[in-house]
Amino acid sequence: MSASFILKSAVFLGASGVGLGAFGAHGLRGIQGITERQIENWSTASRYQQFSALAMLSLYAISNSPAIRPRNLKTSAVLMFAGTLMFSGSIYCLVLNRERFRFMGPITPLGGLTLIAGWVALVL
Repeated sequence: MSASFILKSAVFLGASGVGLGAFGAHGLRGIQGITERQIENWSTASRYQQFSALAMLSLYAISNSPAIRPRNLKTSAVLMFAGTLMFSGSIYCLVLNRERFRFMGPITPLGGLTLIAGWVALVL
């Protein structure tokens, strides 16, 4: 894995996060049966996705820093990317169709733990 992976992952999370955030702010309200709570959950998922995109851009920016070991940086980037996909992705699915994606409920906290591990990996 290279710095290119980190940059591409950050761009993917950032760009899709903007689109999904806009859909949550404007498109969800037009779907029959969507509650304010679901819109709030969607907003939380989008916000975490954007934070993760910024964090990964920061990882890319410091990828040549001697203060961070390359192995830690790569591990952190993979964990942050996977954690975001699990955390935010499961929330998006649950908001859109809770019954169909019920199995994804336990994935949300696992994604959160994976995100935390991504941050911790920077200093291990």
